[in-house]
Amino acid sequence: MTLSRPIKTDTVLHRHGRLIGGKEPLLADYINVLAVERGLSRNTVESYGRDIGRYLRYIESIKRHPLKAAHEDVSAFLLRLRQGGLSSQSVARSLIAIRGFYRHLLKKGAIGDSPCSYVDIPKTTRRLPAYLTLNEVEGLLGASDTATATGLRDRAMIEVLYATGLRASELVNLRLNDLNLQIGCLTAFGKGNKERMVPLGGEAMKWLKRYIEDARPGILKNRMTSRHLFITSRGSNMTRQNFWCMMKKYAVVARIDGDRVKPHIIRHSFATHLLERGADLRAVQEMLGHADISTTQIYTHVRKEMLKRLHREHHPRG
Repeated sequence: MTLSRPIKTDTVLHRHGRLIGGKEPLLADYINVLAVERGLSRNTVESYGRDIGRYLRYIESIKRHPLKAAHEDVSAFLLRLRQGGLSSQSVARSLIAIRGFYRHLLKKGAIGDSPCSYVDIPKTTRRLPAYLTLNEVEGLLGASDTATATGLRDRAMIEVLYATGLRASELVNLRLNDLNLQIGCLTAFGKGNKERMVPLGGEAMKWLKRYIEDARPGILKNRMTSRHLFITSRGSNMTRQNFWCMMKKYAVVARIDGDRVKPHIIRHSFATHLLERGADLRAVQEMLGHADISTTQIYTHVRKEMLKRLHREHHPRG
C-alpha cells in the first residue's frame, strides 16, 4: 500500500500567492488540486507554480485574460522564454505546466477549449546521465576520516546514497524510524511523498550501525534527541546544501572532478552499476522510485554507450 506524508497546503499556497502577488485565484485553486488531490511533492508544486505564475504575468502584460488566451498567446510566451535564454527542456517543462493548468480549467467548465491544444512541446535532446566508475566510487567512499564522529557520519551517508540510489532530499530527510536494520531496508519518501522500501546492503548497514552507535550520540552531545538520522554538530538535521558541500570536499580528497561528484550522479552510478551487472530494469525502477519505467530506461542507453566505447577501444576492428 502507498502511503504519504501530509503536505501543509496552506503554506504551499501562501508561497505561491507571493509568486503572483496574490492576485490570481485560478492558480491558487490549481495549486490546491496539485498539493491535496494529486499529492505532488512541495518542490514539484512550487515548480508548477513558478512556471504558471510566469505565464499568467505575461498574459496580463499583453492585456489578455487567461480564460480568453489563444494558442498564439501561448506560442508567443514560449518564444519569449527561448529568446530569454531558457533551454528547450525548461521551455518544454513550462508548456507541460501550462497544459495541466488549462486541463484543470476545462474540467471545471471555466473554458471551452484549451489554448495549448495546437502547441507542440519543443523537441529536446535527452542527455545521457553522468556516472562515476567503480574506482571513483571507492575513492569517494574512502575519502572521509572515520576516526572522527563527523567523518563516520559522512561515510555512512555516502554509503547509503550509493547503496540505495536515494535522491539527496530523501537521504537528508531520513528519520531513525525509517530504518529497519534487522531486515536490512529503509523506507524512503519520494516525489509526491510516495513511500517505498529500499534494500540497504551489507556495507551500508555496517557503516550505519557504526555511525548510530559510535558517532551520532557524540554529535548530539547533551542536546535534546533528534528524530532525524543524519544530524549536524548543531543538532539539526543535515540539509541538501550541507550534503552538497560535503560531497565537494571529498571530491577534492579523492581527486575527482568536483562537477562529477554530486548526489544525483551517485544516484546515476547506483542505477548504472546495477544494470551493468544484470539487474532487472523494473527492480531498479522500484528502488529509484520512478513512476514510469521510461524514466529508468535511459540507464540502458548508458550501458549501450559503454559497450560501444569498450568495443572501439579494445576490438581489433573497433
